[in-house]
Amino acid sequence: MHQVPLYLREANEKPNKQTLLTGILNFLKKNLQKRKVVFIFATIQLHKLNTGKMRRDVFQAIADPTRRAIIALIALQAMTPNAIADNFNSTRQAVSKHLRILTECELVKQEYQGREIYYSLKIEKMKEIDNWLEQYRKIWENRFNQLDNVLSTIKGQKNGQ
Repeated sequence: MHQVPLYLREANEKPNKQTLLTGILNFLKKNLQKRKVVFIFATIQLHKLNTGKMRRDVFQAIADPTRRAIIALIALQAMTPNAIADNFNSTRQAVSKHLRILTECELVKQEYQGREIYYSLKIEKMKEIDNWLEQYRKIWENRFNQLDNVLSTIKGQKNGQ
């Protein structure tokens, strides 16, 4: 009798991609230990499957300082990849990779003008970052106000002595 793997046993639940990949990898580790070549091949294929279709988000884009600098550059005006690359001590290919990531995250848009591609900032996605930061901005402002109150109290006690 064939046994259903643990990651597929949940009743009425479709396993998510990560659970499925983890289950398959564990199954392969357990059953293919002696067949190292097959195991290595299967691991590489699973890695390709997992990373090939991963969706990036805006926070991955802004995590890199070079991409933040690119965002700052194109916030002022639309630029070509070569014009952007002129502002960095890196290759045109490295800048293109950063632009691809920014495009995947929908932070920049491409506009074709003749043979040139111009990259410009998509303000709507920047608002998504701002909305996320707003919750922390309120917390910080509240803490600064509390600190200000404590310092005023200490100053008042010092002046009263």
